[in-house]
Amino acid sequence: MEFLSLKVLMEKVGLKHRPTFLENYINPAFQAGFIKVLYPEKPNHPRQKYLLTTKGLALYNEIEKNTGRFIGNKIE
Repeated sequence: MEFLSLKVLMEKVGLKHRPTFLENYINPAFQAGFIKVLYPEKPNHPRQKYLLTTKGLALYNEIEKNTGRFIGNKIE
């Protein structure tokens, strides 16, 4: 796994409206402990990037296992 920019994450899920993506997806995932940020002390850092935590990776793997589908840029 690697840190990804907000732009890359939005492209992977097919969303374009940054404020909505932050409010509805990134902020809740961060607060729930599913993702961590590269610059935690500066949430609006221009080069901020995001990474799944162990908890987030476990959820990702569980979803993948239960649905039989890959998430992100993998084949669904």
